[in-house]
Amino acid sequence: MELILIVDDDQRILDLVRRALSYEGYRVISSRDGASALASARDQSPDLVVMDWMMPGLDGLAAVQRLRNADTTPVLMLTGRDTVEDKLRAFEAGVDDFLAKPFAPEELIARVRALLRRRSIAGQNGPLRFADLALDPATRAARRGTREIGLTRRETELLTFLMRHPDQVLKRDRIVESVWGGLFKGDDTVLEVYVGYLRSKLEEAGEARLIQTVRGVGYVLREPLSAGAPKEPHVSETAPGPGA
Repeated sequence: MELILIVDDDQRILDLVRRALSYEGYRVISSRDGASALASARDQSPDLVVMDWMMPGLDGLAAVQRLRNADTTPVLMLTGRDTVEDKLRAFEAGVDDFLAKPFAPEELIARVRALLRRRSIAGQNGPLRFADLALDPATRAARRGTREIGLTRRETELLTFLMRHPDQVLKRDRIVESVWGGLFKGDDTVLEVYVGYLRSKLEEAGEARLIQTVRGVGYVLREPLSAGAPKEPHVSETAPGPGA
């Protein structure tokens, strides 16, 4: 069974999360601060980290940033800070999911299972290609032609989802549900921000736009249309599957 590292300076939260995860059969280790969490992650290689944000000394956000310098272990952040701006900061730091306090143990378990499932699926998938764009989701290595592109974890997940559904018009809610687990359902702000990040990086050397906006619907990954009759892309109505 997977090993999960819990990091929180509140003993009550630590005990709650430990009991919930242990009851589900997970092996659990714990830390009370960011510095000791990094040492545990280095020495014991957990499959997932459940990290509090607000801690004395090295806080959770700083700990995640340092962890990301040498590790791709998924991180679920627990915090009372739940504005869109807070979530964006967390995702930019390398957080994979975000759960606001107070939370139900059942939701915590569901988020943990989803992250572990996504990690397993990502490890089974090889590189993706579309037009002159290549991406390896496992290593986050991306290229446009011969030009290498640096992507964050969340940018990689968004681009991976688009590249697995080429030439399909994907509705905004479906993209948000698949990439962020519905955290921003009904709010397009975060999706627009990350599409902007990707476009900036993919088009940095003047390349043609691949991520197209379909007004009132969502986005589609497709090559620019050549002269002639326009091609009407297929609109995907199906719900996202697990780990999509």
